[in-house]
Amino acid sequence: MDLGIKSKRGLVCAASKGLGRGCAEALAAAGVDLVINARGEEALVHTASEIAAKYGVECTPVAADITTEEGRARVLAALGQADILVTNAGGPPPGNWQDWSRDDFIRALDGNMLSAIALMQALVPGMMERGWGRVVNITSQSVRSPIDVLGLSNTARLGLTGFVAGMSRAVAKDGVIVNNLLPGIHATDRATNLDGGASKAEGISVDEIRKRRELTIPTRSYGTAEDFGATCAFMCSQYAKFMVGQNILLDGGSSNISI
Repeated sequence: MDLGIKSKRGLVCAASKGLGRGCAEALAAAGVDLVINARGEEALVHTASEIAAKYGVECTPVAADITTEEGRARVLAALGQADILVTNAGGPPPGNWQDWSRDDFIRALDGNMLSAIALMQALVPGMMERGWGRVVNITSQSVRSPIDVLGLSNTARLGLTGFVAGMSRAVAKDGVIVNNLLPGIHATDRATNLDGGASKAEGISVDEIRKRRELTIPTRSYGTAEDFGATCAFMCSQYAKFMVGQNILLDGGSSNISI
């Protein structure tokens, strides 16, 4: 399927590996020229080189912390204007609600709410002027079904969801489509870290933890970055023009939500 976005220009955050890389690869396969960002320069440069060689698109790496003003400034300076924005940042660590301080919440908000909002404020006005744009915010299944040990993530990502609910409808008339993509458990470093933490806490192997978690998913498997990226690319396509302010859940059916 021709997604109608060949030669568009996009920014994908946290794209050196995992879900971000899955999104970057799917967009590149559709012909989108990219700026990709992550904090680790070596892995990011390697990913950019592989994407450019494989798909024949421009792929510029910018190593920076997108959750800081300085990091965003570096990325935006390299990017210029963009037609497509995919926001993404690693989630805060799990924990107990009684232990989190104000500083913990501020870090979570900076990482998983305010950084995405700042990027939209920087790039969406240009999309509106040109009459076309796509934004996909990668959040979490916990937005729909909160997870108690991920309270910092729940709080910040729900704040972003509320912002997008209003903002997306305000810009749709100008051809800019904004939605959120909510991953469940995917085979990424994030899942590995969470499995490792549970393994340590319960004194059983990581394999046992993973098998147990897979049993909670109707598909009986973790998701893949490739499938996730394909969904993201469709949400950035010419065909997504009637999809406004939605929270698209990709969790293998593990959240039993009927509406």
